[in-house]
Amino acid sequence: MGSYRSRLDIVADILHVVSRGAKKTQIMYQANLSYKLLNKYLTEIIRAYLIRFERKDRCYVLTNKGEEFLKKYKEYSRRNKNIEKQLNKIRNQRKVLEEMIKSSKAVAASIVEL
Repeated sequence: MGSYRSRLDIVADILHVVSRGAKKTQIMYQANLSYKLLNKYLTEIIRAYLIRFERKDRCYVLTNKGEEFLKKYKEYSRRNKNIEKQLNKIRNQRKVLEEMIKSSKAVAASIVEL
């Protein structure tokens, strides 16, 4: 089962590609986006002043705000993964407890029948 990228993940992927200076086609392939989605996100990201188009080099580059976004995204992503691990541990503990209740119910039912 594949996992879908969130809006933030897609923006971060685009900014990561653009951080090295990139043309539209490079961004599309390296960020794994369709042409339609690429245009949608580029418009949004340009309006947010995270990237700009350099006419001289004919490529997109990060702005200071874009660099700041990537730094904050990296921290967010690290924390999010840590929290997901903790949530998975809690879910597993709950399953164990739920199984213990099921086993106890079966034993209790057989005792009552005696």
